[in-house]
Amino acid sequence: MPLPAPFDRLRLPLIGSPLFIVSGPELVIAQCKAGIIGSFPALNARPQTLLDEWLHQITEELAKHNRENPDRPAAPFAVNQIVHKSNDRVEADMATCEKWQVPLIITSLGARTEIFDAIRGWGGISMHDVINNRFAHKAIEKGADGLIPVAAGAGGHAGTQSPFALMQEIREWFDGLVALSGSIANGRSILAAQALGANFGYAGSAFIATDEANADPAYKQGIVDGSAEGIVYSNLFTGVHGNYLRSSIENAGLDPDDLPTSDPSKMNFGSGGNTKAKAWKDIWGSGQGVGAIKSVGSVEDLVARMEREYLAAKADLADASASFGGWS
Repeated sequence: MPLPAPFDRLRLPLIGSPLFIVSGPELVIAQCKAGIIGSFPALNARPQTLLDEWLHQITEELAKHNRENPDRPAAPFAVNQIVHKSNDRVEADMATCEKWQVPLIITSLGARTEIFDAIRGWGGISMHDVINNRFAHKAIEKGADGLIPVAAGAGGHAGTQSPFALMQEIREWFDGLVALSGSIANGRSILAAQALGANFGYAGSAFIATDEANADPAYKQGIVDGSAEGIVYSNLFTGVHGNYLRSSIENAGLDPDDLPTSDPSKMNFGSGGNTKAKAWKDIWGSGQGVGAIKSVGSVEDLVARMEREYLAAKADLADASASFGGWS
């Protein structure tokens, strides 16, 4: 489907996923100026009144950029809403997002019709995180405009299904907006997401290792030093299964190969479950694609590198098509 405005003016078909603690105005603004959709969790703005200040800052800085660069306008931004019963801020945060007419809302851990209706009411677009086809159906039935299939290998709270299987099942019945999550860390993987039927790639871990990210320098270096085999999948830290850097679990004094299972009914983001270590602060989320991240640098440099890889992959695909008699 053709991308609706303003999502049709992206430099790359990429959404920078919302990163708990790590994503703030500086990272979002840099992502949008670099030509990709930037996002942050509403819960990162604490206290709740800070959300209004953040949205003011983002809106004003992107408007200023657009006035000064009419030939290179910024991409739109997004806010992530955790729609779980443990989040007692969601109504207040939604009212603040409505005030600033946030163009894209990413909802997670709960699909609610009234939330999707509110977003549509101010002219925004909603996309909902899902880990399987059943949840995808539920989200669309409740009014979500688009989907974010979170496949195996994604950072933070992630599913276990292959992106090939998940995208195939979703595209059998849904032709709306889709952003594929799961080890998207270079330009070739963005093109692969499109080949599977997604409109966008959805990348988070790669942006942790950027100058603009609000992350501990050791966390950034952990991303640079990381690899797929250094990722551990556990629900101990929040009650929801997610992927984390093995090194951060070891540094917290825990055995990554012998972690207990947490009670999912006691979901508590950042509590650390039954451990003294806190998720996201001490236990660091990461996807399996971190092997593509070789150094800490600016968002602009990272997006430029991904753009070069994306264009090179498209050229390689065209060459391969020609060599096999023009298949496409």
